[in-house]
Amino acid sequence: MKRPRAITPKSLENSAAHYLERYSASEEGLRRVLQRRLHRARRAGGEVPDEAPAWIEAVIARFATLGIVDDRAFAETKARSLHRRGSSSRATSRRLKSAGVDGDTAQATLAALDQELGTDPVRRERQAAIALARRRRLGPFRPPAERADRRLRDLAAMARGGFSYELARQVIDAASPEALDEE
Repeated sequence: MKRPRAITPKSLENSAAHYLERYSASEEGLRRVLQRRLHRARRAGGEVPDEAPAWIEAVIARFATLGIVDDRAFAETKARSLHRRGSSSRATSRRLKSAGVDGDTAQATLAALDQELGTDPVRRERQAAIALARRRRLGPFRPPAERADRRLRDLAAMARGGFSYELARQVIDAASPEALDEE
């Protein structure tokens, strides 16, 4: 069996850099990645120094100071991406929280997204609902012959996406995709 590499401040920094080359992460997300590295090393029988958690915090602090890890930039990018995919504000907030972004930063991010899009929270939510319906081919984006039979399923999909019943009903019951753009 292969012996795990030694855990050192440099190896943790290299692991963090390698991870951040491939993925964007919040400070908490990076912390989880490095802690998993410690856990894997322990499980494989490697020695993990008692100072390792402090080394992790030092690596995160250094990367944050350099601007490599920036929770606000991460949250803005993630929220923008989720909005384009049709994620509701509620679902976006949940996803940001699970990625380690604190609640205040998540709310500020959604407000910044409204400003960027030149909209308000209600219109942004409507745009996201339409994007989800378009992407999943729900309601007016479904072939007309299937719409009536699939209405409840479409409403359920919108509810699972975090949208209110009223908004889901408006989107699913729209006469056509063009009718959604007019409202």
